[in-house]
Amino acid sequence: MLSVDTNILVRFITHDEPRQTAAAIKLMGTADVWISKTVLLETEWVLRSGYGFNPGRVSEALRRLAGMANVVLEEPLVVAEALDLFSAGLDFADALHVASSGDAKRFVTFDTKLARRAKGKTRVEVTPI
Repeated sequence: MLSVDTNILVRFITHDEPRQTAAAIKLMGTADVWISKTVLLETEWVLRSGYGFNPGRVSEALRRLAGMANVVLEEPLVVAEALDLFSAGLDFADALHVASSGDAKRFVTFDTKLARRAKGKTRVEVTPI
C-alpha cells in the first residue's frame, strides 16, 4: 500500500499538468492507496482556493476518491460524516474537526458562524463560548 500526497490527488482530479496527471492516473489505477485525513483536508483547500471548485464539486471529487476499490481512507466513517456535513453547508475543515470529535458531547468554539451552520446538523453539539 502507498500513502499519497495532496499533489497526487490534485493531479488525479484536475488533470492540469499532463506528465504528472498521467503518473497520478497510473498510480491511482494500479496501486492500493492510503489517504490520510490531513491530505483530504489539504486537497479540499487546494481545489477550492487554487482551482475555484465549488463545495459541490469538491464533495463529488472526494466522494469519488473514497469510493475507489483500491483506496483506503484514514477513519472512513469520520470522513463520510465530514463530507455529509460539508454538503450540508459547513466548511470542510470545520466539518472534519467536528466529525473527529470522538465521544465528546460538545464541540466548543469562538466561531459563531460555525455554531450557527452546525445547528441541528451534527451528532456533536457545536456551541460558541
